[in-house]
Amino acid sequence: MRPVDLARRHDLSTQTVRNYENAGIIPPAGRGPTGYRNYTAAHAAGLAAYVALVPAFGSSTSRRIMHAATAGRLDEALEYVDDGHALLARDRATLRTVESALSHLGAVGTRATADDAREPFSIGEVARHLALAPATLRTWERTGVLAPRRDPRTGHRRYVAQDVRDAELAHLLRRGGRSLGTIATVLRELRDVGSLDALARTLEPWRCDLTSRGLAMLSAAGQLSAYLDALGRSGTTGSRPSPERLRPAHRAVSAP
Repeated sequence: MRPVDLARRHDLSTQTVRNYENAGIIPPAGRGPTGYRNYTAAHAAGLAAYVALVPAFGSSTSRRIMHAATAGRLDEALEYVDDGHALLARDRATLRTVESALSHLGAVGTRATADDAREPFSIGEVARHLALAPATLRTWERTGVLAPRRDPRTGHRRYVAQDVRDAELAHLLRRGGRSLGTIATVLRELRDVGSLDALARTLEPWRCDLTSRGLAMLSAAGQLSAYLDALGRSGTTGSRPSPERLRPAHRAVSAP
């Protein structure tokens, strides 16, 4: 196949295909008598694998996977794939955590009660407002639940209205039995978007993104597997081990 044949399959330019070859994403092409590149089924499978990997793992990780697979470092390539699946699992767990907490907060109907005109508040004022010990607020800060600013002159904590809101929500979630780690996750997301309503509106797009990534990983796994098979058929480095090599060894056990 010519570079243009591979490029047309994925709506790429021929220069992009050559760039992928030069970057080690697909194996080096053979050359004909006139010096033109000749691509094989293994190159086509490699390009298809990389195109499928990018929406699943991102460009940087996809390049690492392809570099390792093409160079024959199969375990390294699979480790990158494993890391991507682990990250997706953590993101799903975070989404479930935020959904659960928001459901709890919505049922209670909480809202911030801090008076903007009186900010900033001291740690003692916030502690009295919530009927907590100042040491509890310090613990919440160490675990990432709260993030008050410091006075540049005195170093004292300064709780603005948003900080008080976060403390109120943390207090509510603690009474509901949520762990500090769970609360810290929720409040980090809340600080990013600004309000409970705004955070709630991000959940469905967030869930759709995770679903898309999961489906993309399924598709990419099939394409990567096909690429490894094609490398093995072509005799190029990067082929997968034979089934015999993957089969565990069994020791003979003498009868009692």
